[in-house]
This record gives sequence, structure tokens and C-alpha cells, in this order.
Amino acid sequence: MYIQYTMDQLCLPMDLEEDIPENYFVRVVNEAVNRIDDQIFAAAYKGGGRNSYHPKMLTNRSE
Repeated sequence: MYIQYTMDQLCLPMDLEEDIPENYFVRVVNEAVNRIDDQIFAAAYKGGGRNSYHPKMLTNRSE
């Protein structure tokens, strides 16, 4: 249903995780998005056409 993706596909010479403070807001958002049940997205997906990107990928830094 969704295009396969990995957030680890980009290789940079630095670890971006080190640049984000432990209690930074983006980590809270990331955790909240990861906790959303995939069935919510599946119920809203009408299908048809080519595969779409997973909604979590569009709102999240990591899978």
C-alpha cells in the first residue's frame, strides 16, 4: 500500500542525532508520531493509483 522507505538511506559525515538535544521538542513530536496506530492511516487511505508515501514518513524524522 505504501512505498517502502528507510530514513537511514542518507549518509552524512556526521550523526544528526548528536545535534538534537535529549529533551528537545522535535523528539517529543517524533515519539508521538511513532505511537500513532497505522490502522488510523489505513482506514483513511482510499487506495488506487500508485503507492503513496507513508504518512508517518511525511510527518516524522525517523521510522
